[in-house]
Amino acid sequence: MTQKGGRRGSLVADKRYATPKKTPTPSKTPKPRKSRGRKSRPPRRGGIAGAIAGMVRFVLRIIWGAFWRFSMVIALVVGAATLYFYSTLPEYTKLLDGRTRGSVTMLDDQNKVFAWRGETFGGLIDAKNVSPYLRDAVIATEDRRFYHHFGISPRGIASAIAINLKDGRGPFQGNGGSTITQQVAKLLCLGVKFNPKEWKNEAAYENDCRSGGLKRKIKEVPYAFALELKYTKDQVLSIYLNRAYLGAGARGFEAASERYFGISAANDNPQQAAMLAGLLKAPSYYAPTNNLERSQARAETVLTLMHQQGYLTDRQFLDAKANPATLSEAAQRRAGGYFADWLMDTIPDFLSRGTTEDVVIHTTLDQRIQSAAEDAMQSVFTNKVSKGSSAEAAIVVMSADGAVRGMVGGRATKVTGAFNHATMAQRQTGSTFKPFVYATALDLGYTPDSMVDDAPLTVKMPGSPDWTPRNYERNFSGPITLTTALEHSVNVATVRVSEAVGRENVIKVAEGLGFAQDLPNLPSVALGVGESDLLDMTGAYAGILNGGSSVTPYGLTTLTLKGEGDPLFSKPGGIGERVISEKSARELTYMMRQVVLHGTGGRANIPGYEIAGKTGTTQSSRDAWFIGFTADYVVGVWMGNDDNTPLKGVTGGGLPAEIFHETMKRVEDGQPAKPLPMAQPSDWQAQVQQYPGDTQSAGQMTETVPQQPQQQQPQPQPQRRNPSDSILKSLLGVFGGNRN
Repeated sequence: MTQKGGRRGSLVADKRYATPKKTPTPSKTPKPRKSRGRKSRPPRRGGIAGAIAGMVRFVLRIIWGAFWRFSMVIALVVGAATLYFYSTLPEYTKLLDGRTRGSVTMLDDQNKVFAWRGETFGGLIDAKNVSPYLRDAVIATEDRRFYHHFGISPRGIASAIAINLKDGRGPFQGNGGSTITQQVAKLLCLGVKFNPKEWKNEAAYENDCRSGGLKRKIKEVPYAFALELKYTKDQVLSIYLNRAYLGAGARGFEAASERYFGISAANDNPQQAAMLAGLLKAPSYYAPTNNLERSQARAETVLTLMHQQGYLTDRQFLDAKANPATLSEAAQRRAGGYFADWLMDTIPDFLSRGTTEDVVIHTTLDQRIQSAAEDAMQSVFTNKVSKGSSAEAAIVVMSADGAVRGMVGGRATKVTGAFNHATMAQRQTGSTFKPFVYATALDLGYTPDSMVDDAPLTVKMPGSPDWTPRNYERNFSGPITLTTALEHSVNVATVRVSEAVGRENVIKVAEGLGFAQDLPNLPSVALGVGESDLLDMTGAYAGILNGGSSVTPYGLTTLTLKGEGDPLFSKPGGIGERVISEKSARELTYMMRQVVLHGTGGRANIPGYEIAGKTGTTQSSRDAWFIGFTADYVVGVWMGNDDNTPLKGVTGGGLPAEIFHETMKRVEDGQPAKPLPMAQPSDWQAQVQQYPGDTQSAGQMTETVPQQPQQQQPQPQPQRRNPSDSILKSLLGVFGGNRN
């Protein structure tokens, strides 16, 4: 290969192929950034599908817009309501005692509590100083997320609605899903004060405060928020612990712990705490004083919740479950319900049922005697009364000065607010009235050995048909002593004595000793046609035991306001004026002793103890009585049917005497036997004067009279008749053969 120009150049090979173009290395294309705005719309659909989709989007926009606007309005309303309620809430301490009424606490003769009335408040407690088991039990049972919400629990409300619907109830009927804070809102009645013009009574007010429903739930929400803003969690819980009602008149856990267990809420063990917390669901239904086994079963459920939520270890849970809580001794007895109810009726209403203060009453009740009477009642009705019997009974135990030591107003002994047959039942007294007839005769100069003719008698009554009394046995005994007449409860002889001494005087003695007033001035008054209640009758017999002075039965010794030392007033009863002489009372006691030893009251006798008493049975056996006494106590017993139908085979010397026997046997158990304050035959036989009777009808009868008339104290009492005039005239006229 040559080059032009004659010069030799470098050899260069010919290019056989065209030089290929240099392909540039492709660079990595960056990924397109995701749009932060709207997503790319899918291609629009045409036709009907597109129109429907557009319409749906339009409706959803409207709903969303309305929803957030509505939510904003609701939030503003709730916020405003919350701020309003927040501004109305007082200081925390002013909300702890929320009772609308005060309480009445009754102490027995040993200063031990035996009864409460009204709403008892045990004292202020704090969530920090109560038993930790109690605090945990309440939270585990009522609001497990209490410390983690702001007053309401949407989860709890949804769960409650589901349970209600599942059980066939309305969504807001039954379980409410309320938090403790919402329950406090209810207890505070959303800040609404009691207005007597708006509510019929306090019960109606409280029922309205605790009513459920959607409207109430809506109101609770802002109030609960306000509570959470105003107070700490422990303060909200403290309000709840102080204001919750826990049955048996106990307001707050301190009062309930003292009521059921006799200890402070600071000392409750797990099983006691569980029982108290279990009451929150239904206080009256689960109250251990109503049904202990049911309350224990509910407590076991609470213990299980505490264990599941980690508040109890396995060992604590098993130990508490194996040893359920039991009532204190005082709570178990529940003694003196009738006594407490009667006492509430004897004091002014503004210091009892209507009190706004906490009242403390010291009483005469002896819980040992009260339990003895209750046990005696149950024993006789269990062992000696037919199961189908509807007969009722009552017992009163009293000291000679009128102090009531025990009272049972019906067969159901452990009750509150029941009809009290001892104080409310006005019934004819039958032969238990007869001692007043003989008391009058003795006080006018007769003696237990004075003679009376038990023979047919007809009493003329001006303006009315003549009246002829009959004996229970339908026979006559002829001349008998006054002692024998009372001993065997001889009707005709008793009427003869009453007419001889003057039935007006008999009425004065009976009413003076405490028998019911307004006795009928009829010959039949001697046989107990007048009406009285058991309490008054027992008090009248106490007048015989104490030597002839009247008594006013009483149960209160002092009444004070809690925290104050000086009593507002002291006992309203006791021994009053003398009605018959002490000598007459002692002679009558001797005669009544013979009733128990040899007469109709034999079943009442207790070997080793001197007992005096008298039986009584009214017409057709509608009422049966036995009232008697030892040197220590008077015990009255009544039996009858509430519908006033006759008792079947019951007389005063039967079941009532048996109840008396069982009561007095328990009352005197362990007590030294004391002699009765009674006269003896030698006391009145030392001076004897003879008066002739009607020998044709009764033979030669003697009358023992004092040589001189007895001197009486100047208190109001029956007028004494001159022995040479009144007594002799009566002997020759009525006691003898002059049969009207």
